[in-house]
Amino acid sequence: MATTTLLSSSFSMPAAAAARRSSAASLGFATSQLAGLSLGLSVSAAGPLLPKHQQQLQPIVARRICPFTDKKTNRANKVSFSNHKTKKQQFVNLQYKKLWWEAGKRFVKLRLSTKALKTIEKHGLDAVARKAGIDLNKK
Repeated sequence: MATTTLLSSSFSMPAAAAARRSSAASLGFATSQLAGLSLGLSVSAAGPLLPKHQQQLQPIVARRICPFTDKKTNRANKVSFSNHKTKKQQFVNLQYKKLWWEAGKRFVKLRLSTKALKTIEKHGLDAVARKAGIDLNKK
C-alpha cells in the first residue's frame, strides 16, 4: 500500500505534455496516458449517419445478393450420417429475367431471386422496386 502512494506521488507530468493532453481533449482525440500519442480519429472526420430511406441509392453490382429482397448467402452445416458437421454455403436462387416495365414501356433485364419474382407477380414491378429503393430508369 505504501509503495503505490510513493509511486503516484513521485510521478509528475511535464508542462508541455499537459498542454498537449488538454489541446487533444478539446479537439476530440483519444490520448494514451502511457505514451502521450493520439489514438483514433477526430470526431469531425466521421460523417453523419442518415436513415436508410435518406441515403443515396447504391449501384447494383453482380453479387450473389438479390437487390429486391436483400437475400444473401447463408452459412450452414452439412451433417453426415456420423453427425460430423462441416461448413457449407447455401446460395440464393438468382435468375436473370426480362420483365415488362409498364411505366417505362420497355423490357428490363434483372437478376433477382425466385422469391422476388413471386413478389413482383403479386404486387407489380413498380411497387416492389419503389419499396426496395431501386431506380429502373438507369437500366
